[in-house]
Amino acid sequence: MSLYDDAVRVLEEYDGGEELRRTYLDHLANHPDGMWKACGAGHLTASALVVDPARERVLLTLHRKLGRWLQMGGHCEPGDATLADAALREATEESGIPGLTLLPGGPVTLDRHAIPAPCHWHLDVQYAALAPPGAAPAISDESLDLRWFGYEEVASVADASVLHLLERTRARL
Repeated sequence: MSLYDDAVRVLEEYDGGEELRRTYLDHLANHPDGMWKACGAGHLTASALVVDPARERVLLTLHRKLGRWLQMGGHCEPGDATLADAALREATEESGIPGLTLLPGGPVTLDRHAIPAPCHWHLDVQYAALAPPGAAPAISDESLDLRWFGYEEVASVADASVLHLLERTRARL
């Protein structure tokens, strides 16, 4: 099964918002290259909110290009077999934490957001990743900073999309 086929399967099974789900599926149907950054009409991305439920906190990255506190994530790569693999790879690379595991049940939510040209849209498939006990993050070159925030602190640093992802993640924990 290709990454494209996995994305279609994941989105067909996703139960969390019919309108966005349909937008993603229509995009893939109209753009066979819709998994890749090179797709000028936009492309799927995969991200994961790193969570430490025992300490009621999340790890956010201060994105180097955007200057905003976000979950870990990014573009799919040819070596990714599934969207879940892409999300877990990105979370591991950007957090520096080995041993992350995705929260069972597939994507937590979807988020479509505009990006600067030459592309137009990121269609982000968002997961949650559980941090192992004693996880010690290490900043990557994609980040200006990396920091743990208590659940209640996130609203003071992050935008509505991160808050929505946290809300959906906490509901699933």
